[in-house]
Amino acid sequence: MNIAISTSVIQRGKTGVAQYVLALTKALMPYADVVKFHILTLAQDLPLFEFARGRMEIVPVDEQWRPAVRNIWWHQQMLPRWLDKNQIDVLHVPSYHRMVHTAHCHLVSTIHDLAPFHVKKKYDLARMIYGRVVVKHLARRQNGIIAVSTSTARDIEHYFGVPVRKQNIILNGIDHARFNPGDHASARSMVAQRWQLNEPFFLYVSRLEHPAKNHARLIEAFNQFKSKSGSPWQLVLAGSDWHGAEHIHAAARNSPHSKDIRFLGFVEDAVLPDLYRAASTMVYPSLFEGFGLPPIEAMACGCPVISSKCGSLGEVVGTAARFINPEDVGDMAQALLDVATHREQRDALIPAGLENARRFNWNDNAKRVMEVYEKPFTGSRSWGG
Repeated sequence: MNIAISTSVIQRGKTGVAQYVLALTKALMPYADVVKFHILTLAQDLPLFEFARGRMEIVPVDEQWRPAVRNIWWHQQMLPRWLDKNQIDVLHVPSYHRMVHTAHCHLVSTIHDLAPFHVKKKYDLARMIYGRVVVKHLARRQNGIIAVSTSTARDIEHYFGVPVRKQNIILNGIDHARFNPGDHASARSMVAQRWQLNEPFFLYVSRLEHPAKNHARLIEAFNQFKSKSGSPWQLVLAGSDWHGAEHIHAAARNSPHSKDIRFLGFVEDAVLPDLYRAASTMVYPSLFEGFGLPPIEAMACGCPVISSKCGSLGEVVGTAARFINPEDVGDMAQALLDVATHREQRDALIPAGLENARRFNWNDNAKRVMEVYEKPFTGSRSWGG
């Protein structure tokens, strides 16, 4: 069986979808002995897939096809011809943004969330229309849809008309070899040396996207926390600038506690686990998530978590987080105050988080993805059975 995976939506490895694609590719490598994988990758993203070279065929895609409109055109017009030429049996597009309309092979797509239906001004008008209207019809053309959470599957049924029973709910996983409690003292030393983070800190790992990721309200809550407590705790925001990032930077500049609000930019995979280990508490006040990997990664590293329940977050973090209303600044401020001033609350969240994180295993999930790939073929096998 020939399987192609299109990876052009990974934004140079700096998004949650990128983490999904890279982790799934790694987890699928053991199956390369029995099927042939073709990883279609934009030229500048090739180094991200070096780990698969020799086990999977890495297919370069010219950088001229990176811009969104051109990339959509490439998927709809050029990719189907390439699929025919290379006798591909299954195409997996791991994001609804690039689902293919027509091809002579089995079409599989992963849908991570339907945020355009939940968050106003999530994208510009053209992208909102594409996400709400065009994608609805593309979804109905797919032979297999993978939803990363029950919440997302229900949204797909509600907004796109594809019944949950016809979808494949396969949760994301995390790499437990990377994300584990590790050495917290060493981690604190590393972040102190690299970023001069010497005080306890709240950590939010997310691209700087306004309003969807809710940074501005978090900064307001942090201001209230600082005024009430006089605490030395800092707020650390890790992530690349995205749509509306200027509003977040402005909110931080205008804060009376701006010196205690730190922007780290994109944090590379190699040091991200130590950042979680060094953090005193992870705060995740997102207004909507189709899954939400960072809270689970933080839990696996032994970091207590404060989280909203929006979208799939309640499903994903279970009972292992301190929940907040992300639209209530006062509620968020109180949660920051409680967790910062009551060590026993933080300590209780740590073992609960570790236990919850064990539910998310890429090895199990890769087996289930392989089963989606082989569904339409006669004489199918049970992978890894």
